[in-house]
Amino acid sequence: MSAPIQNDGQPALEKQRLRVWLRLLKVSRTIEAELRERLRREYSSTLPRFDVLSALQRAPQGLKMSQLSSVLMVSNGNVTGIIDRHVKDSLVVRVPVGGDKRAMMVKLTEQGERHFSEMATSHSQWLNELMQDVGAEDAAVLLQLLGNIDSQSGA
Repeated sequence: MSAPIQNDGQPALEKQRLRVWLRLLKVSRTIEAELRERLRREYSSTLPRFDVLSALQRAPQGLKMSQLSSVLMVSNGNVTGIIDRHVKDSLVVRVPVGGDKRAMMVKLTEQGERHFSEMATSHSQWLNELMQDVGAEDAAVLLQLLGNIDSQSGA
């Protein structure tokens, strides 16, 4: 027995999956846009700048620029400008890597750690507020379902 077909010739399940994908995109973009606006308004910052601080906070020993780019899945060029700004704001320092004159480690300063901690607390509160209608059971089901997709895609 084949899957039911919609009037447009597309199988019903295929159309439903497309609707799920579009809804995931819409929700993700809506939340991301709100987080971007709040970071801009409250901290004069951007989501990429927050992401860099977050990656560095998880690596207290510091990261080489290439490692940071890899963690963030962006090019070195994208990260360099952000690091320059963070250095200027005394949130990050560059430390030469012994034995390699070209390589630099970047790590949070104490000021950077405090600043990120404050931002991360706000970020968490904002996400909690934006997702307040998702209860514990719904969150568990969503994580399970999204995990199913994640395991199938090899991501």
